[in-house]
Amino acid sequence: MLNMKVLQTYYLEMRARPDARIDAAARQYQLLECLRPQPMLNEFLYRLVGKAWDWTDRLDWSLEQWRELVESSAHRTWVAYTEGVVAGYFELSKQDNDVELLYFGLSPEFIGEGIGKLLLEDAVYAAWDWKPAERVWVHTCNLDHPAALANYKRRGFVHYKTEEEQL
Repeated sequence: MLNMKVLQTYYLEMRARPDARIDAAARQYQLLECLRPQPMLNEFLYRLVGKAWDWTDRLDWSLEQWRELVESSAHRTWVAYTEGVVAGYFELSKQDNDVELLYFGLSPEFIGEGIGKLLLEDAVYAAWDWKPAERVWVHTCNLDHPAALANYKRRGFVHYKTEEEQL
């Protein structure tokens, strides 16, 4: 019998803005929103962060597909910098009053340094600040970092659905 791998995708949501916030002094990075769309920057960030987790859905995108994504008024990107280099990034996507944390992750060399919980918190507050927002949601899977699901839950996301797919 062949050993079939199962992809489990977990869907999580928040229906209210969290109250508590980590002290800004604990942040080890400078967070900047990309106010001028640069399709090649988003492609770079996607490849930099996603390579370790086998992100594949955008690998064959053309420059025009990247441009369409980042030039949309329903899309926003933030980059965290430490010591002049990219520590991580996140993208938000808005559909009506729902804000999706579309992509989130750290550069490989910053994994394990405690930046993930802080950057995720910044992503959550950026999503809630994008008015009007009634719901913030994200999906992750069993191929992402082993701490990803727990990190989302600790930041206030509630797991509401799991999908399974044979790979």
